[in-house]
Amino acid sequence: MSRLRIEPVTEATLEDWRHAHNVIIPDDPLTLDEIRERAGRNHLEVAYADGELIGCSTVRPPRDGSPVATVIVRVLPAHRRRGYGEEMYARSAAHARALGASVVETVVLASNTDGLRFAESHGFTEVERYYPPEGGGPFITLSRS
Repeated sequence: MSRLRIEPVTEATLEDWRHAHNVIIPDDPLTLDEIRERAGRNHLEVAYADGELIGCSTVRPPRDGSPVATVIVRVLPAHRRRGYGEEMYARSAAHARALGASVVETVVLASNTDGLRFAESHGFTEVERYYPPEGGGPFITLSRS
């Protein structure tokens, strides 16, 4: 049985998703309206343990015949290294594969050393770095087949 309660984002959980995202990616904070828009094209989930917010995830489905889906799992710093990220990643990757992805990418803010370590330990390798036009630190795109 799962230690986490993971559920799709609803209007009632938008603020929790936003909070987790903005804590982990302070260089690119999102508004509730931006999250609503993303929820219309991506699969967004929030995760809780014992009623406490643990983190959030995004699955960007393959588009235009591409075999690539993007899976991003964000675990709040106080809850890392407890296996929550593992459980969230497994669920999100399975969702991506069910959508037809044969390749999974992820995107990590370069300053998030825990996130980079997690991705690399799961077989992801860097394929690109980019700087958002608004400024801030680089984002690293990593991929695995």
